Amino acid sequence: MTYFLKNTLTITITIYIIIIISSSMLHPSTGAFSEEVSEVISMKRMEKTTHLHFFFHDIHSGKSPTAIKIAGTPDASLFGDTYMMDNVLTEGQNASSKAVGKAQGMYAFAAKNEPALLMVVNYDFTRGEFNGSSISVLGRNPVTDDVREMPIVGGSGRFRYANGYALAHTVWFDLKTGDAIVEYNVYVKHY
Repeated sequence: MTYFLKNTLTITITIYIIIIISSSMLHPSTGAFSEEVSEVISMKRMEKTTHLHFFFHDIHSGKSPTAIKIAGTPDASLFGDTYMMDNVLTEGQNASSKAVGKAQGMYAFAAKNEPALLMVVNYDFTRGEFNGSSISVLGRNPVTDDVREMPIVGGSGRFRYANGYALAHTVWFDLKTGDAIVEYNVYVKHY
């Protein structure tokens, strides 16, 4: 009886090892740059759309500006002027209202004949349901238009695989300093 149990256990272990080796041979790790992920391990999620509303405070003046010029020309044309920003996002228009995140990135005057910006920015959320998540915007912002639409090209955290659009509307602008407050209505599709 002991001989039978020992041989059965040996045969079972041998079959198990053969199955493992065979399955690894069917799906070898090729070290390739990319591979298709099996549906077995992908998560089934429903896409949803979230509306975000906040205010963007772009401050060039004072002792602690949130946007600084990093490149440009000495003439007054603006074309080519590039700014790096770390702007506060707030719930309300007033700068003292509750902060909900930061707008970090850059913008540059990318048109010769009009004040149109190329925006490259991450909206990083630091409060509430989307704390630790961000959305990325890359697009054209013709600042003299009342409402500008820019595409959302991605995100992180709760906004992973995000797309959608951001609508920007300037609610206050100081011509002398360049300081501005911009209202954003963002519609982001995500899982």
